[in-house]
Amino acid sequence: MTAIVALIGRPNVGKSTLFNRLVGKKLALVDDRPGVTRDRREGDATLGHLRFKVIDTAGLEEADKDSLAGRMRAQTETAIAQADVVLFMIDARLGITPMDQPFADLVRRSGKPVILLANKAEGKKGTDGIIESYGLGLGDPVPFSAEHGEGTSDLLEALAPYIPDEPEDDEDETAWADVPAADSEDEEEIDPDRPLRVTIIGRPNAGKSTLVNRMIGEDRMLTGPEAGITRDTISVDWEWRGRKVKLFDTAGMRKRARIEEKLEKLSVADSLRAIRFAEVVVVLLDATIPFEKQDLTLVDLTEREGRAVVIGLNKWDLVADKQGLLAELKEKANHLLAQVRGVPIIPLSGLAGEGIDKLMQGVFSAYGVWNRRVSTARINRWLEGVLSAHPPPAVAGRRIKIRYMTQAKARPPTFALFGNQLDHLPVSYTRYLVNNLRDAFELPGTPIRLHRRGGANPYDKERKG
Repeated sequence: MTAIVALIGRPNVGKSTLFNRLVGKKLALVDDRPGVTRDRREGDATLGHLRFKVIDTAGLEEADKDSLAGRMRAQTETAIAQADVVLFMIDARLGITPMDQPFADLVRRSGKPVILLANKAEGKKGTDGIIESYGLGLGDPVPFSAEHGEGTSDLLEALAPYIPDEPEDDEDETAWADVPAADSEDEEEIDPDRPLRVTIIGRPNAGKSTLVNRMIGEDRMLTGPEAGITRDTISVDWEWRGRKVKLFDTAGMRKRARIEEKLEKLSVADSLRAIRFAEVVVVLLDATIPFEKQDLTLVDLTEREGRAVVIGLNKWDLVADKQGLLAELKEKANHLLAQVRGVPIIPLSGLAGEGIDKLMQGVFSAYGVWNRRVSTARINRWLEGVLSAHPPPAVAGRRIKIRYMTQAKARPPTFALFGNQLDHLPVSYTRYLVNNLRDAFELPGTPIRLHRRGGANPYDKERKG
């Protein structure tokens, strides 16, 4: 079993910087201001020959348990309870502060092995702080610099007794994220052993974290009435009806014009990265104020990234006329979101736990459509009928000639159209072809790509030269 190491300490001692160094990626948001981290974040860490799971936590603060800071502290205490060993971090430059002593008592009372890590000790700037840290009663401090990597061998030596040796696994967990579909008819065979990557996005306070907590059956994400609590993109492993799922909870994304702070820009960039690595994106809407301009922007963003889309109508328990509103919203979606016409729209309530099964059915259905392939013979039989019913227009007295079409790849379904003068094909006719493709081959709601491939003119001397 993989050992778990929890990074604990007051705000701004460098826990997230150390987390990023241990996992080898810039996963956790880092900023000069204290209190950036709120949710606890897990990652697979490597230090020399050691392999373990590391948990980044919010900075410990004394606060009322019902306040945001109090809820953040509860998340940190959960991480301590899960850990096999605790790395208690202090800022060696500042030395011991009044906040450090009670939190040192907290980790001591946990009964877990504790390693005192004196961070920011590059050079000799932290010597006085290191000497002071003996007063915490947590044993000999390990001088370290998370930013520069100084003291790595000392940290390795301190952790080694608590972490069993494991064989190195060279498999990249994200390597499968963009694997092309097999060249076969209809859906690609879905591997049940591979987790489906599902990212949940939406405006602030749409209920994303509450929904994730309800799905996995525990208070894993920090929630509350305050808008914009989530900052980091947090991933959790889950299983639905025997299928493995990797859920990504993201920070709420406001209109770009309203984003001014550097920290919010970092959070949004983290959310965008989660969309790019996803296979299915659930755009969560507040059912009491659905289809705001930002909602449409997020759906359009997901479509442009080529990810399967599902729309979740959260807070459905607050809606009075449920049937009437659902019919109205589906009609509105077909009008406002023509680029993903037929997208699944699932009413649900993350707080009450209603509609989660239907949401996941919609997710796996959208994933199947996203992977669908159609044979070239079927496509060209369809194309012949479409061209007969509505041939392409003429350009400068010459008719655009379409020869044939084939599917280049799936994920999302991508088609190549071959012919002459296709550069002059009107957008309206391209839209006509895409809409007919969607209807004829049952591709509702998924992004469809149509690339034009023109034939070379053998009499074009400049091109030949």
